[in-house]
Amino acid sequence: MATHYVTASRLRDGASVWLGDAATWVDKIEGAQRFEDDALETALEAARADQADHRVVDVHPAPAPLTYREQIRTQGPSVRADLGTQAGRPARADVLPPPPSELVRSPYAGIYRYDEYDRQFLRDRAAQFRQQVERRLSGELTEDEFKPLRLMNGLYLQLHGYMLRAALPYGVVSAAQMRQLAYVARHFDRGYGHFTTRQNIQFNWIRLEDTPDILALLAEADLHAIQTSGNCVRNVTTDHFAGAAAEEVIDPRLFAEILRQWSTDHPEFTYLPRKFKIAITGGPIDRAAIHVHDIGIMAHRNDAGEPGFSFHAGGGLGRTPVIGVRVRDWLPVKDLLRYVEAILRTYNALGRRDNIYKARIKILIKEMKSDAFIQMIEDEFAAMPEDYNVLDSEIIASLQARFVEPPFESLPPVSASLDAACAKDAAFAAWVATNSYPHRVAGYTCATVSLKPTGGIPGDITAEEMERVADLADAYSFGELRVSHEQNLVLPHVRLDDLYALWSGLVEGGLASANIGLVTDIISCPGLDYCSLATSRSIPVAQRLAERFSAPERQREIGPLDLNISGCINACGHHHVAHIGLLGVDKAGEEYYQITLGGASDDKASIGSIIGPAVASEKVVDTIDAIVDAYIKRREPGERFIDTYRRLGAAPFKAAAYAGD
Repeated sequence: MATHYVTASRLRDGASVWLGDAATWVDKIEGAQRFEDDALETALEAARADQADHRVVDVHPAPAPLTYREQIRTQGPSVRADLGTQAGRPARADVLPPPPSELVRSPYAGIYRYDEYDRQFLRDRAAQFRQQVERRLSGELTEDEFKPLRLMNGLYLQLHGYMLRAALPYGVVSAAQMRQLAYVARHFDRGYGHFTTRQNIQFNWIRLEDTPDILALLAEADLHAIQTSGNCVRNVTTDHFAGAAAEEVIDPRLFAEILRQWSTDHPEFTYLPRKFKIAITGGPIDRAAIHVHDIGIMAHRNDAGEPGFSFHAGGGLGRTPVIGVRVRDWLPVKDLLRYVEAILRTYNALGRRDNIYKARIKILIKEMKSDAFIQMIEDEFAAMPEDYNVLDSEIIASLQARFVEPPFESLPPVSASLDAACAKDAAFAAWVATNSYPHRVAGYTCATVSLKPTGGIPGDITAEEMERVADLADAYSFGELRVSHEQNLVLPHVRLDDLYALWSGLVEGGLASANIGLVTDIISCPGLDYCSLATSRSIPVAQRLAERFSAPERQREIGPLDLNISGCINACGHHHVAHIGLLGVDKAGEEYYQITLGGASDDKASIGSIIGPAVASEKVVDTIDAIVDAYIKRREPGERFIDTYRRLGAAPFKAAAYAGD
């Protein structure tokens, strides 16, 4: 006869708890009661009574903690022992210090400047959610009634507790906003945050009762968590070099902001068949992965030299990875909103709502055939009144004025001091080679701060690190930062003459990894260590791979290589569009990893192909090493991994991966 535990999440903080003796809930499984098969249903009835009484949520039976999932739920993240149940919950001071948003604002950071109407809207949303939380804690709202309300405010119930996802619109963050995020991490979380592939930030250890205070603090810094969840238009993402890249045709921040304002609480598109993601890039180089979004928009010029946009639709990853269909070759700037609305209207009317796995626009296009879908978009677009949602020059100019142009200096295109520093310091020269990008203004560069140190957690950042990069942004980048979909940070406007001083500050903070675009610049989802949907861990594999390839010489020998890891089929780690992708799968409670090769998210986007059987966790690092060695042996001069793969196909890499089997 089997034995079981009864587990749940505590309502107030989402912490994992177990049913103990005398119908009490305990924090550690060691104090939990075991139930035989014949006693389980009675125990569950008692537990569900507590759920109805608003003490716990998500009551369910659990086996002995033998699988990784149950072990992690019992002990805490395998990658952060300091955050497990043994660490306890740090006490919070009765009186908190004043938040930094009340002390300083970055005058030139390239964020959209909110007015008092915008700020009042955010304050009202935070106040509204405060009332909803109070009603939930009092028992006036059930979990089923409260769940859609919390999701509308970015609050999830994850494996260990509540997770709050805050929006960072199109990835632009001021130094003042970064300090506010650090304040939230230090006083309401456990001292860190996690940047996502959607250019957002997640806090993984939030108390339900604290959420309204956090949202109020974010509102004071012109930040929020609106539409970071739910079947709505999510955070519009863009190129992390937006407004700075030399090859840019249009600054996409402006149009991402227009789309954000238009879609926020839109009465027609708040309850779509499924979540909806839009990405826009301002030039011919795709750094926003537009081909794997529900709508992907790229700026370019027509034959007459006029700026406008091309459109892709129906891209996406997850269970059914698809490269989007090109639905428009060129569209005038003024018609941007009209055309996006035509696509969304078509999807909203025809998208499936009976099956969550077939509800995305990519499935609709596949079932309809792309030509029929495109014709429906064009018909909807043509039927709109000529003056409907037109972005005339006055509207664009008024919004453009909300983005303050930094006071760039007139500087020479080269820097003698930079050249001298590179010649003197090889480590600095290596960092410049990988972590800087040409700027549109002579004498400036874009500097990327890697959040992928050897042994670190991709995308994680501590409160202290947030404050350090905020200080460096104020000193060297007009108070402006960007979050990339690769889970790194960017200081977009750095003088060439200041680059060595910036790097020195990063070195002091342990943030100077020279690995952008290299094999250790790994994109990874949180995986089973945090996520309730995951089937395997992602972070430990990323850490082991980073350790294997940690030698700078080895990384430079390999050259540009995208390596991404997802902990489940939802593909939040974008493994489908990596040169080498890893998907964690559960095989009878053991972690295995499916390998895909040949993916890409740039302007030559492609979905990677599975090369063979999934590889056991303990073999995955050796297998990837063998694949990389096969590439080095077969590449031609100047060839990247993806180029060699496309030339040779999968056969030599598959042979190397399974040579020992």
